[in-house]
Amino acid sequence: MNFGVYVPPAGPYDIRALGDLARLAEDKGWDGFFVWDNLIASLASSEIHDTTVALTAICLSTSRINFGPLVSPLTRRRPWKFAKEAATLDRLSNGRLILGVGLGGRWDFAPLGEVTSEPERAKMLDEGLEVISKLWRDPCVSISGSYYVLDRVSMRPPPLQQPRIPVWVAGYWPGTAPFKRAARWDGVAPVRRGKMFEGLTVPEFRACIARIEEYADGLPSGFNAVYFHTPDNRAGGTPEQYQDVGATWWLDCTLPEVESFEQFRSRISAGPPRFNGS
Repeated sequence: MNFGVYVPPAGPYDIRALGDLARLAEDKGWDGFFVWDNLIASLASSEIHDTTVALTAICLSTSRINFGPLVSPLTRRRPWKFAKEAATLDRLSNGRLILGVGLGGRWDFAPLGEVTSEPERAKMLDEGLEVISKLWRDPCVSISGSYYVLDRVSMRPPPLQQPRIPVWVAGYWPGTAPFKRAARWDGVAPVRRGKMFEGLTVPEFRACIARIEEYADGLPSGFNAVYFHTPDNRAGGTPEQYQDVGATWWLDCTLPEVESFEQFRSRISAGPPRFNGS
């Protein structure tokens, strides 16, 4: 089991604070440091800071832990720009980047005139993932898709991690399409629909992994599965229980409206949970 930190780049979690907190997390033995990816604050009192700049600060403040966005709504990004940023960060970090992707929240699309239809955004996400994967892998890429067209594009240098930077797919449980998508990539980050980063219960998590195994005809080698642990442990369960049903990452989450920056920093400073088999 790996243990990580999950924070919003919002309010007191500005770029400098995120770099300092990531360094503290690494020093205290955490394995990963992940941030939201939003343009518009979903909480009226919050300020949202740029995710790519935040990831750069986290990268330069650490040397060991994995890091990345959870999750990037790829449909509001140019996939080639996203691919270039990710490859650069992966090389800068010596291969520590992980990319979480998903549809994102409607509040981050509608005010900007972006596509709000979930079925259409899902199609754009699938096509965009194929674009970035090919740009990382192939020396020359030509694609004529429904949403993206590339004509003999070479995007060098590639990421350090091969065959690609790991891609974790987020999705609301219960559901179908996100978990079919996750089965084609490198990991899954499931949350309960209608809740803010509330992880699944142990039985739900077991069912989620079983569904992905069914879709993939067996769990892909090296596949990762994320459990989101809230401060009040709403879903219940221990690290041992989640590991037993297939979780490979336990992320300690925070929300500005339920926990102060100082309280969360103290939790991180205490180090990750430990148990027999961790």
